[in-house]
Formats: sequence, C-alpha cells, structure tokens
Amino acid sequence: MQIQTTLPQATGNRPEAKAKMAARNVRMYYGEKLALKGIDLDVRDREVTALIGPSGCGKSTFLRCLNRMNDVIEGARVEGQITLDGKDIYDRSIDVVQLRARVGMVFQKPNPFPKSIYENVAYGPKIHGLARSRDDLDKIVESSLMKAGLWEEVKSRLQESGTSLSGGQQQRLCIARAIAVSPEVILMDEPCSALDPIATARIEELIDELRTNFTIVIVTHSMQQAARVSQRTAFFHLGDLVEVGETAQIFTNPRDDRTQGYITGRFG
Repeated sequence: MQIQTTLPQATGNRPEAKAKMAARNVRMYYGEKLALKGIDLDVRDREVTALIGPSGCGKSTFLRCLNRMNDVIEGARVEGQITLDGKDIYDRSIDVVQLRARVGMVFQKPNPFPKSIYENVAYGPKIHGLARSRDDLDKIVESSLMKAGLWEEVKSRLQESGTSLSGGQQQRLCIARAIAVSPEVILMDEPCSALDPIATARIEELIDELRTNFTIVIVTHSMQQAARVSQRTAFFHLGDLVEVGETAQIFTNPRDDRTQGYITGRFG
C-alpha cells in the first residue's frame, strides 16, 4: 500500500518538547485478560501524537487510560504509572472530574448533547464554575466555537439544536465543547471515521491549528491521516507498544519489522 501524502519535515535541531504526560510500564486488564503489556510512552507538550495499529491492538484502550475513562468499565484495572505534569493521575487524591477537565476527549462518532449549540459549549464552563456572568459565558462560547472553526457557520443559529448540524459540524461542535473548559490535553478517538473526506480535511486542519495551544493524542486507522497531522507516531500491536518515534522516521525508516509490515500493508 502506497501512502500518498506529505510527511512532516524532520525536526532537525529543534529542541525536544517536554513530556506533558508520561506512561511507565502501564498494564491494563479487562478481568483476567491482559490488554496492554507494559506500555512506556511520553506524550510531548503541544504536539500531536498519533496511535496507529490494527483493530484490537490496544491503542484506544491506552487512550482511555489517559483520562481514566476505563474506570467506568466493570473489571477493568490499570497497573503502572501515568503522569500529567509529573503527577500520577491514578493517585487516590486525584479528582477524576477535574482530571477530565484537564484531559478532554472527542469520540469516534459526534455526540452533541440534545441541547442548543450554545448550551452544548456552555455546559462544561457552567458545571466547572468558569464563568462569573452571562457575558463571561458568551465570550467562552464564542471563543471556543472560533477555535473549533465553527463560529462563522453557527453564530446566527446558537439556539438551534446541536443535532441539527451536519456530521462534520457536529464533530467540530464536540471539539468546541471539549476546549471550552480550557483543557491541557485533548484525546481524539478516531474523530474522522464517521465523516466524509471534506469534513475530514477540515478536522485535520483544525487539529494542526489546535496543537499550538493544546497537547493532542489521536487514535486513527488511517496511516495517511497519522502522517498528515502528527509529529510523533506510536505503533501498537497485540497490546504491545512496538515502536514510537518522529512520524517521518516511523513511516520512512521504521526500526521494527512489524512496523514495516503494517505500514506496507502486509498485515493489519
């Protein structure tokens, strides 16, 4: 399989970004089943890290470990350590609600609330007490929709239902909703898989714009997408993190035969 895309430029002498989040020997169990086998991975500040690999390899499971979404699954448990700015996010002192405000998530299928466009974006700032007045809330909603590239399309429709938007617009609304609480990290679980090519291209442009202010981790089945949007790529296989490195290096000169096999389409 040929990857028809332009790879990111090699970083050369650019100073290495610091790790915003770090996983060390992370093992994840669903009951007795071991789903992640000792993952070590740094998520660099204000970069896009892409997680790739065949279905069932553990990439989405790992993504959900980063904001403890797996906590809601009965029988799921995580061993090892995941830190955010050096603080263990599984420490008993951590408030999971606050953690998820700092580490937001955008899901595979757009899932706007059955509320107005305005209320979709305002919901998080309201429950977290981020706005002191209606004027503050209006500014947060406008700013978030602008950052999500949606403001011009919806500014005269804010009281319409979020579900009235197109699929691509709904996904950008979900991104606006995520960034409205000023997260530091945004997790994206195949955010374009339900979208058409035009909407996908708009989301990819948006990801590139957002990384100037946010750290982003994206799970994608599309190697072309990983090559277009990310600075670093991690390849998962059968619960193992096989290889991680600069995206250009992973796609042009992988160190592991399994990575090479996946990228060239021999399996996956």
